[in-house]
Amino acid sequence: MDQNNLIVYLEHEDGHVADVSLELLTKGRVLADRLGVKLEAVIVGDKLDGVEEQVFPYGVDLLYKVSDKRLSPYTSNPHSAVLINLFREIKPQICLMGATCIGRDLGPRVSSCLHSGLTADCTALEIGDHTDPKTGKEYKDLLLQIRPAFGGNIVATIVNPECRPQMATVREGVMKREVLDPAYKGEVVDLDASKYVSDEDFVVEILDRHIEKSKINIKNSPIIVAGGYGVGSKENFKLLHELADTLGAEVGASRAAVDAGFTEHERQIGQTGVTVRPKLYIACGISGQIQHIAGMQDSSIIISINNDPAAPINTIADYVITGNLEDVVPKLIKYYKKNSK
Repeated sequence: MDQNNLIVYLEHEDGHVADVSLELLTKGRVLADRLGVKLEAVIVGDKLDGVEEQVFPYGVDLLYKVSDKRLSPYTSNPHSAVLINLFREIKPQICLMGATCIGRDLGPRVSSCLHSGLTADCTALEIGDHTDPKTGKEYKDLLLQIRPAFGGNIVATIVNPECRPQMATVREGVMKREVLDPAYKGEVVDLDASKYVSDEDFVVEILDRHIEKSKINIKNSPIIVAGGYGVGSKENFKLLHELADTLGAEVGASRAAVDAGFTEHERQIGQTGVTVRPKLYIACGISGQIQHIAGMQDSSIIISINNDPAAPINTIADYVITGNLEDVVPKLIKYYKKNSK
C-alpha cells in the first residue's frame, strides 16, 4: 500500500459525490503536485458504481472503495472505524474532508483516535515551511491550515509539525471546483469492509430517514442582493426581496442580520454560512466583517450600499453608493424597470 500521500474523504448521496468533495479534490491535486505525491480518495458506503467516472477527471490517482450495504446511510462508528484502520495502514500525510454534518462528526473522531489534530473550517490550504520558535527546528512542506480566529479579528495559520495525518475540514464553496482532465484515469482498490469495520460498530441502525431539501439556492445564483444589520428590520428586508425579484437575483444576508431575526439562516453568507461567487453582489447595509468577506470576496462585481462611507466592505467594493438603502434601493428598482423594457 502506498504511504505518505494526500487523501480526500468523499461524501456520497443517491449516487452522487458531494460538491464539497469535488472541490477538495481540485485543491488536493494542486497540493499533491506541490508535494510530489499521489492524490488519493476514499469512499465508504453502498452502491458505489460510477464513482470513478465522477472523481477521476479531478486527477485522482487511487480510489479506495469500501462497500457494504450496512455502510449506507452514514453512521458515526462504522465510517470512523474504516478511516482509522485504513489510515493506520496507508499512513497518509494529509487528509481533507468537507466541513459538513458528516465531516464535522467524522473528522474529530478519526483525528482524536489517531492523535493527529484537526483544523476545522479552513478558508485556505497551502504547502509551506515552518520553524519552531522555541526549538529552532525547521519543518519542510507542512500543510498550512488557514482560517479566521478570535472572532475573525485575525487570520491564523495553523501547522501540525509532528503528527500525521495533517487533517483539515473545509466548507462547501470555499474552494473552486475544476476538472483537471476528463480523460484522467486512476486506479481503483476495492477493500473488504469486514477487515476495517467490526460487527459491533453497527450497533446503531437507521430505521427511517428524512432529508428536507432547502428551497433557497443562493450558492448558484449569478446575482445576489445581500443585507446586513444596517438594513434595520425585517420590513426593510422586503425591499431587498423586491430588488432581487426585479433583477432575477437571490437574497443573502450577513450573520448579524440573521442573528437579529431579519431573515432565515439558509441565506447566511460568510465563514459561518455559505461561500458564494456570483457575477454581481449587491451589499446593502453590510459593514464587512472579515467572516462575511471570506464568503463573498470572489464575486465578479461588488456594489456596496451603505450610509457609512468608511464601512470596511467599501475597500473591496467595485462601486460604492453612500446613502440610506430606503432611498437608494427603490431608485435602483425604478431605474432598472425603466431601462429593461
